[in-house]
Amino acid sequence: MSVKDKEFLYSIFRKEIKDRKIPLSLGKTCPVKCTFCYEMDHSYRDTFDTPLTTQEHWDFIFNEIKSLPTRESEFWVLGGNEYMEWTDLALHPKAMDWIEEFLDQTDKGITVFSVGYFDPLRIKRLADKYPGRINFELSVISLSSYRQQLMPKGPSVDQVLEILDGPAVTSANFYSFGPESMSKDAKRISEINEKCLLWMGCLTPLKYIDGHTTKLMRQGKRFLPDEARKIYDMDLPNIQMIHTESDITAFLNRNKIIKTFDACELEKKDWIVMAGNVHRVLTLFRPGRARFMYVPNDTLGGDSDCTTLLTFDDVAKRITNQKVIHLPRVIMEKSSNDERDISGRSFDDFKNQFPNVRFKVLHKINSDLSNKKLYEKGYLKNYVEGYLNNPLSKKFENVACPN
Repeated sequence: MSVKDKEFLYSIFRKEIKDRKIPLSLGKTCPVKCTFCYEMDHSYRDTFDTPLTTQEHWDFIFNEIKSLPTRESEFWVLGGNEYMEWTDLALHPKAMDWIEEFLDQTDKGITVFSVGYFDPLRIKRLADKYPGRINFELSVISLSSYRQQLMPKGPSVDQVLEILDGPAVTSANFYSFGPESMSKDAKRISEINEKCLLWMGCLTPLKYIDGHTTKLMRQGKRFLPDEARKIYDMDLPNIQMIHTESDITAFLNRNKIIKTFDACELEKKDWIVMAGNVHRVLTLFRPGRARFMYVPNDTLGGDSDCTTLLTFDDVAKRITNQKVIHLPRVIMEKSSNDERDISGRSFDDFKNQFPNVRFKVLHKINSDLSNKKLYEKGYLKNYVEGYLNNPLSKKFENVACPN
């Protein structure tokens, strides 16, 4: 590798580290090839090809991390890079060694995402040795017969269950794909580990997901109410959360959405950007209070419907003759570095495309607010009692978005 290439690579490492990521790389596309993977097509955002992380690379990364002060309750993330392709980094041959070195030589915490390729005995030993410092988010996805279709190259069910049986796993995420799918998985996981958090919901089909997988995801959405009620009636000891469901999140947080909208003090003539589910809330509860600029999630496509995941390109397609447009801050919070959307496009570049339009940023509508509310009202109990058992939710679902 030339000096120039090395410097460029290290600049990418520094960007990731600034966002509290541990930027390991497999040096290739993820070999797991899950059919539901949102990274199957990551052309919507800029990524950089990086080689397999070597010991020399790790030494640089680790020294950079060690030089930064430890923040209370902060966890460094292994998996989910901003500037590099997402892969299951448990497949890196040195991953476990470097995780152990990280824990041994720093006082920092680490969050690990994986479908379960870690050595069960070793990850359990590390969890025992460094209590409270490993946040292992295990992507179970499904333990049912659907698993083979979704992740034909994934670890075996036995491997996943062995990892679950112990102190290492702090949360397990799995989804509804049909009758007796999510509910059976919840019961089985809870029997093995009653302390790990259960993350549940559905997988959202995006435009590049194949037809068979898309059909399965949509089937899961149809059966989500029944599956959730079954789990609710089980009274499991685990904390139970519903996530990935922006319609449910928007409805359960409708009062906060309305309160935040009111606090923005917009005039009736003002245009404000929003995705479909926020549009439904405001159309239902604040009709005519401003001009609601519905923007579909066209970049991701499929069934995506979330203001946080809008891109500037999505917004650009809806601009006609507006002179002033109010933009939620959350659209431009891709990373801690600058004002960019999830695709990496900068706010400045977007503004330059429309020199005759004035954009006003609504700073009250930000990722801190959306993340906080996601967790506050994200319990399965909230979904069953506050959404499924609330007749108003049907009225919300029936609000149509404009073409």
